[in-house]
Amino acid sequence: MSNSTRIGKVSVGNLLFHYRNGIGPVVYLVALVFGTPLYPWGRADLNTLLDVTGMLVAGAGQLLRIVTIGYDYIERGGKDRRVYASKLVRGGMFNHCRNPLYVGNILISAGLAMIVNSYAFYLLLLAVIAAYACIVAAEEDFLQRRFGDEYAQYQRQVNRWWPRWAGWNASIEDMRYSWGRVLVKEYNTFFLLALAIVAFKLWADYCVVGASALPPPTALSSALVAWLLLYVLVRTLKKRGYVTG
Repeated sequence: MSNSTRIGKVSVGNLLFHYRNGIGPVVYLVALVFGTPLYPWGRADLNTLLDVTGMLVAGAGQLLRIVTIGYDYIERGGKDRRVYASKLVRGGMFNHCRNPLYVGNILISAGLAMIVNSYAFYLLLLAVIAAYACIVAAEEDFLQRRFGDEYAQYQRQVNRWWPRWAGWNASIEDMRYSWGRVLVKEYNTFFLLALAIVAFKLWADYCVVGASALPPPTALSSALVAWLLLYVLVRTLKKRGYVTG
């Protein structure tokens, strides 16, 4: 990669970092509006298999985020919505993958794309991956300037994207897993993912089969109310300090 290309990628990454929390929702909305869900080769049985695969892939992404956050947490929020880090985090999952949270997000996006199964969603998934590549370039540029040789050594030892699982037990033997931190930091992602999986599945089936594919309105309403009550309960526990990270 030429220096000018790298600088351009870093500049785009710094811009996207500022708005990164909205990348996923905007992409999903655009994909749903402009995409046409399809059954693979028009077969309902293959669609069921694709749905299950998508749920497993999205679940793997969520699990990766949960494992990562429970053992160590990184200042992904930055400072003033800019790339920032007060220390180089290398604990837990970060000792095996430099960007496990982003990998988790990409897996979640890929899983949802499989559930919807529209060309628009698959194309926009590539846009999401490209966006994260630029954000990672911006973060790496900051970390290299901030931590110098320490970060250069970290780059040599740990993969950017693909997790390396060798030595996992040694990485966590002196660490304590924090379920409280997972609940505080990750409850929004978990609840929204559960809602998205159900909503995307129903939307895709409705587009292909019609209203007959939807469950009874009372069942939908009951499920939504239960989801909302549980979400409010967890949010209240967090806000009142009953659960801390």
